[in-house]
Amino acid sequence: MAGLRLEVFKFGTYLLFPIGIMYYFGTNLDNKFSVPGFWPKPEETNRIPHSREDIKAEYEKIVERQRALKERRAAEEARRAGAE
Repeated sequence: MAGLRLEVFKFGTYLLFPIGIMYYFGTNLDNKFSVPGFWPKPEETNRIPHSREDIKAEYEKIVERQRALKERRAAEEARRAGAE
């Protein structure tokens, strides 16, 4: 008779262990596995310009940034050429 109780206990353990694991990992996931500050806030993300004026302003910023980078590279090359 002890063998039957042991088998019932083992069977119950085999059933309850996976159910308990699924219950533990399946409930309240946002609090258990979340990393605070992982996703950027909406004000920190890029915004797509929709109006014509916004697109033009963004284009001008890009062109100005490229122009400044080109000038910086030219100055760096001139400095290197002067040093040699």
